[in-house]
Amino acid sequence: MNAIDSAANPLLQDSSLPYQMPHFDRVRHAHYLPAFAQAMREHLQEVAQIAANPAPPALENTVIALERSGLRLAALEKLFFNLNSVISDTQMQAIENTLAPQLAQHRDEIFLNHTLFARIDAVYQQRAALQADAETLRLLEKTWNNFVREGARLAPPQQARLRELNTGLAVLHARFSQNVLAEAQADAVLVEHESELAGLSPSQIAALAQAAQERGHAGKYLIALSNTSTQPLNTQLHNRALRQRLMQASLQRGLHGSAYDNQQVMRDIARLRAERAQLLGYADYASYSMEDETAHTPQAVRKLLHELAPAALANAKREAAALQDLAGAATPLASWDWDIYAEQRRQAEYAFDESELKPYFELNNVLQNGVFYAAQQLYGISFTPRPDLPVYHPDVKVWEVKNADGTPLALFLGDFYARKGKRGGAWMNEYVSQSQLLGQKPVIGNHMNIPAPATGEPTLLSYDEVGTMFHEFGHALHGMFSAVRYPMFAGTNVPRDFVEFPSQINEMWMLWPQVLTNYARHWQTGAAMPQALVDKLQASKKFNQGYATTEYLAAALLDLAWNSLRPDQIPDDVQAFEAQALQQAGIAFELAPPRYRSAYFSHSFGGGYAAGYYAYLWSEKLDADTEAWFVQNGGLTRANGERFRQMVLARGNSADPLQVYREFRGRDAQLAPLLERRGLDALLSPAAAD
Repeated sequence: MNAIDSAANPLLQDSSLPYQMPHFDRVRHAHYLPAFAQAMREHLQEVAQIAANPAPPALENTVIALERSGLRLAALEKLFFNLNSVISDTQMQAIENTLAPQLAQHRDEIFLNHTLFARIDAVYQQRAALQADAETLRLLEKTWNNFVREGARLAPPQQARLRELNTGLAVLHARFSQNVLAEAQADAVLVEHESELAGLSPSQIAALAQAAQERGHAGKYLIALSNTSTQPLNTQLHNRALRQRLMQASLQRGLHGSAYDNQQVMRDIARLRAERAQLLGYADYASYSMEDETAHTPQAVRKLLHELAPAALANAKREAAALQDLAGAATPLASWDWDIYAEQRRQAEYAFDESELKPYFELNNVLQNGVFYAAQQLYGISFTPRPDLPVYHPDVKVWEVKNADGTPLALFLGDFYARKGKRGGAWMNEYVSQSQLLGQKPVIGNHMNIPAPATGEPTLLSYDEVGTMFHEFGHALHGMFSAVRYPMFAGTNVPRDFVEFPSQINEMWMLWPQVLTNYARHWQTGAAMPQALVDKLQASKKFNQGYATTEYLAAALLDLAWNSLRPDQIPDDVQAFEAQALQQAGIAFELAPPRYRSAYFSHSFGGGYAAGYYAYLWSEKLDADTEAWFVQNGGLTRANGERFRQMVLARGNSADPLQVYREFRGRDAQLAPLLERRGLDALLSPAAAD
């Protein structure tokens, strides 16, 4: 790339915006590949200089120098892959297909650099004699460990095979994720007549009509598929045949021989992961993956999941019997019936339904007077809209976040609506990570897939969507409050089975009386949610927990099963393997399918949470125990918030996460609060409470 091209490419220039926020408005597809090519060249040059340094290996000239290297490439990866998840199109996907193997090969050039690792190892062997602070020593240990886990000590022939495996997996992960996105769009359910949509509100029907028109089906109605097996509209749809169509379309994604079928992709991923793990000296990929998590071993995870499965399934079957009574003997209960009859049961037992709640959950009110308000009360931070800053889509809003003393903290981007080209689900990401070493403050985004209302209508959230908004903002706080020196440890760069803890604890404020009163107000009248409805909502917190726990455990155990295979155990029949795995784990229940079936399980096969989906439950043990601490210590107070911020959120991965928790809580987490929360109290014993 010549100098003129470099000067014209905004991705090769430092940002002039506050907090080094990317210039979203200047980026074009054509900029990515040239920018990545130059950034990779620069990074390799920096690494070569570190490796060839004639001075004796030391922390500053080797380990910390490596932490300072590749900054342009790191920023580019954040920008591209974040945008590819929110405004993807065929061009972005083609760029990803080109980049995936290149980036895998680039990583290998660094991690398999013998000269570089020799310098790192030389410093590591002197670690006991080094005069360094605890965070810097942890940087040394983590850097050395990362290189070893990426194959730095393998012989040259093994390293050559590892390179092939890494490139192959990068390509397959991208293909799997692209297939999931394409299949969800291709399998959206088209409805011919409005009469089939009985049970939905007029605004929901209008939104489905608008979606159909945008896809070229004027006069019809289009129901997009959510990323989970269960489809939200099945809570309301009276038409059983349509509920069945919707559920079956969901469950068969990636499994029915379409152009986006994921079965061979999954087999290939499982085989390459298994071979890679064995090459690195591990029994299977789960053993490799969990070694660096707080769980440490698959055996520890299996013990927890298998202990919980019988009680969860028993609860789900009791719930199913109650729903069958509602359905009547003439209608054998099916998975597509669960949600609507569960809603009827909730109405009968607690005398309210979702339609009563939604008018009190308008999006902007929930965000500003609920999510932001709770953070203000706990941490003293403030939020100022920044409409002057460029965004990548008109739906996106930006706020500047400041500390209680007015000092700048972060930028927060909110991107809440579903749209074509946006992957399903909800997540947090970072465009800029905090680092004292680099003088960076964070730029954080939260993303959801709330159906956009028809033009002129309010965005009214479901109860679950409100919970998701609080959850994802917990991740955002983890990123914004990071106060570490090294970018390796910033914010959410913690073990996967710890990262969900701060987000889950933030969910508790959703129903905290002071917070709920502040945001749960009727979108038209401004009236507060009636106390009688609040009381019913509080009383219903354990409702349907048998189903919720069973579908989650089924997905977590599937993830574990796939990633525990040896190379010679890869199944020919994906669906038969899935059924057998669930049966053997004692969690097979047709009425409560896994939250994700294998073929659209992006957490596992897309890369990020492979062999790590158990993390939500593992983290919830910490969350439930911490919620008890907040309740015991006065709840929503600045003192409590400041303690949690400084002792947990600010520390990122700069210290062992479980030690961080012990210092905050004064002891290890106890299991009893989690069991009580999920209605699994039958498992409680003197041992379980410790």
